[in-house]
Amino acid sequence: MEILNFEFNAGKVPQKSIVVGCVGSGDLEILVEPGSERKLKVRVTTSVDGSSQRWNNLFERVFTSQLPPAVNIDIHDFGATPGVVRLRLEQAFEEIENAG
Repeated sequence: MEILNFEFNAGKVPQKSIVVGCVGSGDLEILVEPGSERKLKVRVTTSVDGSSQRWNNLFERVFTSQLPPAVNIDIHDFGATPGVVRLRLEQAFEEIENAG
């Protein structure tokens, strides 16, 4: 088990918290809470040791293509593939966008 932390530039702080996925389903769970101005922070609890670079590469692709909201993201991994992680992140951001 490994805990990884990442930080990226961000835009506005949303008003809503979001949960997508479910760790017990063989998937992964993402908790998204409003953060502080201009920062997106990610904490990953993963069962796959030595995967820091893979996570960093994924987050850079997702968070640098457009300015994400200023949130704190807590990811509970269940060995999910990068495609599933990206899907869950996109679901969470869509819910945040539609909440406002």
